[in-house]
Amino acid sequence: MEENYPKLYLYKRIVHAKLFIDIHFSEDIDLNNIADEACFSKFHFIRLFKTIYGKTPHQYLTRVRIENSKELLQNETSVTETCLNVGFDSISSFTALFKKYTKLCPSEYQQQFERRKEQITNTPLQFIPNCFAEQKGWNTE
Repeated sequence: MEENYPKLYLYKRIVHAKLFIDIHFSEDIDLNNIADEACFSKFHFIRLFKTIYGKTPHQYLTRVRIENSKELLQNETSVTETCLNVGFDSISSFTALFKKYTKLCPSEYQQQFERRKEQITNTPLQFIPNCFAEQKGWNTE
């Protein structure tokens, strides 16, 4: 059946499903919902999605959720609230996946971000690339 459709049409359907994930990541969506958006069977959809994006739809959804959770954590949202706001059902699975992707637990990530923000406030010249600071005659020490 795939041979009957132009590749551009197939790509558009896959991109439409990706955009569905980008918009609805915080909702209770699963592979069936996403594949339905693209009008493909689950298995055909997984294969096409992975060919185009280099990861499965589930891996992509997880990545989108983790990236959005980083933003919430940077804005001082609690770990529990962040977990629920990005669509995870369990704090333990959220923490494990967050650590897998960032090498830090969510609370450690949040603390590290706060420390960096404080350092930038206290010593802003330390965060300007040295070559730029030298060009401007700024002392970064």
